[in-house]
Amino acid sequence: MTTPAIRRIALVTDFGAGPYVGQVLLRLQALLPGVPAFDLVSDLPPFRPDLAAYLLPALVRDCPPETLFLCVVDPGVGGARAALALAVDGHWFVGPDNGLLAPLARRARDLRVERVDWRPTWSSDSFHGRDLFAPVAARLCLGQDLATVPLAADALVGWGGPADLAKVVYVDRYGNLVTGWRAAGIDHGARLRVGTRRLAHARTFGEVPPGEGFWYENGFGLVEVAVNQGRADLALGLVAGDDLGPPLV
Repeated sequence: MTTPAIRRIALVTDFGAGPYVGQVLLRLQALLPGVPAFDLVSDLPPFRPDLAAYLLPALVRDCPPETLFLCVVDPGVGGARAALALAVDGHWFVGPDNGLLAPLARRARDLRVERVDWRPTWSSDSFHGRDLFAPVAARLCLGQDLATVPLAADALVGWGGPADLAKVVYVDRYGNLVTGWRAAGIDHGARLRVGTRRLAHARTFGEVPPGEGFWYENGFGLVEVAVNQGRADLALGLVAGDDLGPPLV
């Protein structure tokens, strides 16, 4: 396979507000002053790599090539989970082997999976985003040794998971409910089962009256549930991790 170059780093985390994102970005800037680093998303559902795993492939779908995605949703920080570096379809991904990167790898056309055995001389036990994964990303950018071991893709944690996830994987600031379903191939005539509700499809918000719920294909290619000029999470009583029924024709 072709080894992608790295032109920028994008941070994907559940760190939320506070000092953590800034600490990682400052570490990256110190290690790689010539490589721009961006906070792509920092409010993923906390401690839920199983949910973030189904948002990640869609989130990066339209990002520019030759990006390294530094992905840290890591409730097992300090434990035995491995560190990974994946080359996937013109990008790099660095993160923990806890299921976060498995759906991305399953969907890849061009894939290389490496376990990273290199460790810095010092690291905190609880902030591997800054102390392990950021230095790994930097060494990858610089072409420095990471003591990597090739892995078969099906050895990844979470490899045997579903192709799509019938759950809410992310709630945005408007209360819209992003699901783990890819919208391609779902009939627009299908109604989405949400508890006792059956929501029809609309192309966009302006096609339904204010206050009405619907589902649509969002800008990442996923099924999303919304209420026009309202909050779907409050109207439907759903949070990240909640199950949805399959679409009904």
